[in-house]
Amino acid sequence: MLENREEELTTVRVQDPRVHNEGSWNSYVDYKIFLHTNSKAFTAKTSCVRRRYREFVWLRRQLQKNAGLVPVPELPGKSAFFVGSSDEFIERRRQGLQQFLERVVQSAVLLSDSRLHLFLQSQLPVAAIEACVQGRGPHSVTEAILHYAMAGCAWGQRGDSAGLWGQRGDSAAPPAASCAGLESFPYWGDFGMDEARPESPAGHQVTPLESPESPAGHRVTPLDT
Repeated sequence: MLENREEELTTVRVQDPRVHNEGSWNSYVDYKIFLHTNSKAFTAKTSCVRRRYREFVWLRRQLQKNAGLVPVPELPGKSAFFVGSSDEFIERRRQGLQQFLERVVQSAVLLSDSRLHLFLQSQLPVAAIEACVQGRGPHSVTEAILHYAMAGCAWGQRGDSAGLWGQRGDSAAPPAASCAGLESFPYWGDFGMDEARPESPAGHQVTPLESPESPAGHRVTPLDT
């Protein structure tokens, strides 16, 4: 007997890079991560968070520890400095981070790691994610994700998520979404939960990092860590 099963689809987009502390040597960039899925593996069917590169590095390290012999996709490379256009570097990193997540969410083994779900579907910092997974926090993994979704950070209820099901690729931009309303998760202060970040300006234009010029006249951009 043939079963009529709905195909499970998960689409993830890394977009809207935003520069923080521009003009200083501790500048860093964070990225908006949109996720839309009908997979039963996820608690929330749509989500929107912001993450920076070093949080991706932490995630990959944790996935690698728990994946056994299953290979974990690579992140875009990291070096001390990038000589050239900061916009070019940020765009290349954005593409690499999206490719990383696209491959991760296709792996059943990696999807079984609760850290991945909290990374994608809550704004908890990595210390709070680890505490939650280990049962040292006030809420379970599912409760943490549902709280974030109910805070108004999930955007699928507005009916504007259809574009995510289109062609996969960097040119297929998802609809404008808002993470406005991000708030500190109650009781997570002991784990270093950051205060809510303001929404980025409209559009996806990146503000170039200010940095001294190299002797050759190229801009030298300090990389996010």
